[in-house]
Amino acid sequence: MQTRQSGAATWRRAADRWLFRIGAPEPEPIRLGHRRIYVLPTAAGLGFAVALMVMLLASINYNLSLGYGLVFLLGGTATASIVHAFRNLLGLSIRAGRCTPTFAGDAAGFRLLVDNARKSRRPALRLRAHGEVSPFTLAPEQETDVLLACPTHARGPLPLGRTVIETDWPIGLIRAWSVLVPDATCLVYPAPETDAPPLPERGAGEGQTGPQPRAGDDDFAGLRAHRRADSPRHIAWKALARGGPLLTKQYAAAQGGDVLLDWSALPPEFDDERRLSRLTAWTLRADQEGRRYALQLPDALLGPDHGAEHRDRCLRALALFGLRNETSGGRR
Repeated sequence: MQTRQSGAATWRRAADRWLFRIGAPEPEPIRLGHRRIYVLPTAAGLGFAVALMVMLLASINYNLSLGYGLVFLLGGTATASIVHAFRNLLGLSIRAGRCTPTFAGDAAGFRLLVDNARKSRRPALRLRAHGEVSPFTLAPEQETDVLLACPTHARGPLPLGRTVIETDWPIGLIRAWSVLVPDATCLVYPAPETDAPPLPERGAGEGQTGPQPRAGDDDFAGLRAHRRADSPRHIAWKALARGGPLLTKQYAAAQGGDVLLDWSALPPEFDDERRLSRLTAWTLRADQEGRRYALQLPDALLGPDHGAEHRDRCLRALALFGLRNETSGGRR
C-alpha cells in the first residue's frame, strides 16, 4: 500500500513538472499571468451543462421559442462566468511570509502575502496545500496575510511545496486555479517527551564541585545591565517606567550549578528519536526554570547559556540532528 502511495506521489510530481512547470521554489514575487491560470468546469458546472443539453433537445423537439431563449440566456451566463473566474486570479502577486517553528504533531502556520494591485475586489479565493484549505477575500489595492495551518508528522524542515490558489466565483460553475511553489519552509522541532523525568543535576561547567550559585527564581540578588538573551520576565519594568536604563533582575539559588543535557548519558536502549524527544523536553523545562544549561550532542556542544536565543539554538540543533546533509534550508 505504501509503495502504491509513493508511486502515485512520484507520478503526480512528474505531471506537475510537465503540465505546470513545477519544480524548485520560485523566485518572488510570484505573479499570476495569463499562462499560469487554468479553467475547467466544476461538478456543478458539468451538471449544469447536461441540464442545458436536455433543455436544448426538448426545445428543438417541441419547437419552443422560449426554451431556446432560456437555454441561450443560461449558456451565456455560464460562459461569462469563465471570464470572471479567470480575471479573479489574473494579476495577483504572492510572496512567502515568516513561518514560526513548531513541534512535531502541531500545525505549521505558513503565511502567504497575497497582493491585489487592481482597483476591484477579489472575492471567494482559496489557498490549498498539504490537504488544508484557507478561504479569503482581497480588498481593492490591498495585501492580505493568509495563514495555512498544515499538519506536521516528523521533525526537520517542512517545505510548503505545491500550493494551489483557486476560485469558483461568481456562480460556482467554473473553477479557475494556478499551481505555485513558494519559497517557504517551516522548521519542525522534535515532539517533547510527555512526563519526562526531572532535569539531570550534573554540572555543565568545567571544574565545578559542590553546589554553585546560579541564575534562578528563588532569592533576589540585585540588578545588572540587560542582555539580549535575558528573559522578559526578569526585566526590571518598574525601574524602566521611572525613566531608568533597561536592567535585568538577578536571582540566586545554590542548586547544582549549570545543567548538562547529554546525549550519551541517556539510556542505551533509546533510539535517536526518543533521545531527541527527551532532550527537547529537558530544554524547554530548563528554559522555563531559568536555568543555565548546555546541550551535548554527538556532533556539537551548545552552551552553557540561558535565554530565548539559547533555547532556540538548542531546539534547532535537535530538529536538524542527522538531517543537515540531507536538506537545505529555505525561509523560516
